[in-house]
Amino acid sequence: MRYPACVFPLALLLAGPTCAAPLGDANARLLLNRSGFDALPVQIADYAKLEPDVAVSRLLKASPTVAQTTPPEWVNDTQLRPARLKDMNPDEKRELQKQFRQRGIELREWWLTEMLSTPSPLTEHMTLFWHNHFVSSLEKVKAPQLMYRQNVLLRREALGNFGRLLHGIARDPAMLVYLDGARNQKGQPNENFAREVMELFTLGEGHYTEADIREAARAFTGWSINPENGEFLYRPRQHDDGSKTVFGKSGHFDGDDVIDLLLARPETAEFVVTKLWREFVSPEPDSAEVKRLAKLFRDQQYEIKPLMAALFTSPAFYASAGQLTKSPVDLTVGTLREFDVQPPDLRPLLFLNRQLGQDVFAPPNVKGWPGGESWINSQTLSLRQQFLARLFRADTEEGGAMLPPRMKRGFYEPDLASFNDRCPKACAIKALLPLPPDPVPEGDGTAVLRALALDARYQLK
Repeated sequence: MRYPACVFPLALLLAGPTCAAPLGDANARLLLNRSGFDALPVQIADYAKLEPDVAVSRLLKASPTVAQTTPPEWVNDTQLRPARLKDMNPDEKRELQKQFRQRGIELREWWLTEMLSTPSPLTEHMTLFWHNHFVSSLEKVKAPQLMYRQNVLLRREALGNFGRLLHGIARDPAMLVYLDGARNQKGQPNENFAREVMELFTLGEGHYTEADIREAARAFTGWSINPENGEFLYRPRQHDDGSKTVFGKSGHFDGDDVIDLLLARPETAEFVVTKLWREFVSPEPDSAEVKRLAKLFRDQQYEIKPLMAALFTSPAFYASAGQLTKSPVDLTVGTLREFDVQPPDLRPLLFLNRQLGQDVFAPPNVKGWPGGESWINSQTLSLRQQFLARLFRADTEEGGAMLPPRMKRGFYEPDLASFNDRCPKACAIKALLPLPPDPVPEGDGTAVLRALALDARYQLK
């Protein structure tokens, strides 16, 4: 894969442009599709003319911190669950469960609507990345409004500051429920959050001791939730204010002090950079590049934009086309965005993504979705192909047996003729595939689009 002759760590934010070589179509496609979801051909053509640092600067500049889609009206409800839950009869409990399921659907529809319509796919991709890093699940939290508020936090800091995000997530009510932090009190410390903040959020395995976890858990005691409004609440009587020793340092630490100790460890930056590398570059991180980027991350006080600028202007990024597997959201949302499909009902898409293994607001466990090649197995590959075959009208009347019914009735059909007019064969090959097809599809028109979408390379990015 050809990549720009010169790329510059931090060029867009810390220095002026130093290279006149434009990205070109292949690298523009790689940048837009890796950073967000599948781009329109006109967007690829636009970015292809830009120098790498200018392109990345434009990409990062257009990164809003709030969603443009109006959320469901219940997101600001203060009542998390009825106070008289134990006194409810079976019918009332069934009605409450029905409301919970309905709100879960509406919450997912809201986020997928934002993914499909956002002017900044990078913002939503990064929000999804942090959702899979700071994992919480609606199934345990059981308060859709808390999951919504957490999503707002993740988006606000998606390209902001990792330190600020880490401090925020430690106080986040959904996280306090998910990892039992609200039960963590003096004399009976709960170690769940202390363990996961080290193992999964910052340091990674092998960089802490069981004693560090026990002492850190004491520091987080008293961090709770106000049951009246679902907001963070500090309960001083439940806080252990005694001396603790964490990572060899002693003091009367509270939770914020422990977060600062974690941010001071070089392993934290390396752990986060490694995950970002696997998300945006390749499954196999380059250890030397990870260390370089991690040092940059720390030197920039954990600001995320400079790190992403360096990642998106590195030679390794442009040499990695086709090395990543599309997640279910990448595939479904990306395809609908690329072909400008605006379905009137998103529930079939929610159901499909769940079948494919990526049900947003419901990661499988505290480690999140493993991603990569795990997205593909015999069942999910068949379902992916059915979705694409149906979308590109390549199936029979009996085809697509596993698809949601409404997806089979025309709700999700793109205007292929119009796409062909705007982007004929040579353009379509560049826009749809990260690597050249072999062999090149014969003919022209919608038959070529079908062949390209059903090519195995379309599953890659």
